[in-house]
Amino acid sequence: MAPRKSERILNLTICLLASRRFVTREQIREVVEGYRGLSDGAFERTFERDKDELRALGVPIETGSNSPLFDDEVGYRIRRTDFELPPIELDADEAAVVALAAQSWQQARMASSAQSAWAKLRAAGVETDTARITTMSPTVVAREGAFEPLWQAVLNRSVVRFEYRRPSGETSRRTLQPWGVTSSRGRWYVVGHDVDRDAPRMFKMSRILDQPEVVAGPDAFEVPADVDVRALSRSLDPAPATGEAVVAVRADRAPRLRRRGEPVDHPLPAGTPDGFAAYRVGYADEGAFVADVASFGPDVLVLEPAAVRRRVVDHLAGAARALAGAGERA
Repeated sequence: MAPRKSERILNLTICLLASRRFVTREQIREVVEGYRGLSDGAFERTFERDKDELRALGVPIETGSNSPLFDDEVGYRIRRTDFELPPIELDADEAAVVALAAQSWQQARMASSAQSAWAKLRAAGVETDTARITTMSPTVVAREGAFEPLWQAVLNRSVVRFEYRRPSGETSRRTLQPWGVTSSRGRWYVVGHDVDRDAPRMFKMSRILDQPEVVAGPDAFEVPADVDVRALSRSLDPAPATGEAVVAVRADRAPRLRRRGEPVDHPLPAGTPDGFAAYRVGYADEGAFVADVASFGPDVLVLEPAAVRRRVVDHLAGAARALAGAGERA
């Protein structure tokens, strides 16, 4: 099966970022997974599209030659100084999220692609510096099987069709022009124009029953210029709070929970460290709420209900076992 477009573009980025010198088209075609085996015309078209996508994402690709005498052999590279972000100051919560994301790099499916790209660059005689790609971060991991094809459909502006199950259990075939994907309360959604209803709609990915099928595209539609996917998703979100819990939050931690919650006067368990305060927080999806609370570790304690507290404890215990198992296999 041909490598996915996202992997090919990632490999191209690694190739151009890791090299100290300009990389020629011939070298790129040889070492970047996804280009080998293409005809000359197909390679040229694919390579040009990939460069355009990287530049559209803000990745600066420099064109030049390694020879001061012969400038007809054009090559490409990405300067680290142009690619990396300026210094960023993070608060404690933001730094914790970045640390977790960095840990996930070792388990991200793209890690194998990165290792493969480095090896091929060295084999082709391209001088590499792996320190140059430390500015890259792992991609978002989504459990929903529909995420990858929908994400690609958003990038390619392709119309998709899929079987969708409503909360009532009723299923129907839906045709969508996907405008974007968004996450809410730990769940992924796709937002776009429902062709059958001729109106904007939001679909929960976990309720998509099959692999979304591309029925038109790429470039089958244009996203309206005034569309704000996040704002639209908030307006389309039908899920009211169906449950609530009382949690104790450490001062200056878990700002997302504190903003969602209402301060309450609730006794704290004996032995609770100083600096905790109680909040009543509503939620629409208990599983997502449990995962959200667990992500804050010791900074959030569930006081009630007991069933939610047990689920959080079980979630943390499972994560600890998985981490221990990963460490043993490493």
